[in-house]
Amino acid sequence: MYNTETALKEAMTAIDGTLGAALVDYSSGMALGTLGGSKELDLSVAAAGNTDVVRAKVRTMEMLGLKGEIEDVLITLSDQYHLIRLLKSRNNSGLFLYLALDKDKANLAMARHQLRRIEAELDV
Repeated sequence: MYNTETALKEAMTAIDGTLGAALVDYSSGMALGTLGGSKELDLSVAAAGNTDVVRAKVRTMEMLGLKGEIEDVLITLSDQYHLIRLLKSRNNSGLFLYLALDKDKANLAMARHQLRRIEAELDV
């Protein structure tokens, strides 16, 4: 089982091209943990901003009456991928893993696969 710190370390090392990782509580917008980032990539700001993205998508799905669950949300920038994985396992609902990836170094399919694996091991 991974705790928050171990899960973020695993994301940073196991996923090629990871620039930063965060575990975020989307009911509050607070990052429960962050690793990586830079002056240009403030993970606390990213956590709060991406909370708004998740809330908007959940609200839209409710208004549309869609019954499926959100697995992840991808935001593609010119040089980065921002991947938001909503956690559904065990006691982790209301949380998401956030990754910022270097577009030239990351393999998006492998990043999604590794995030699913990390989620399965995460116990917060």
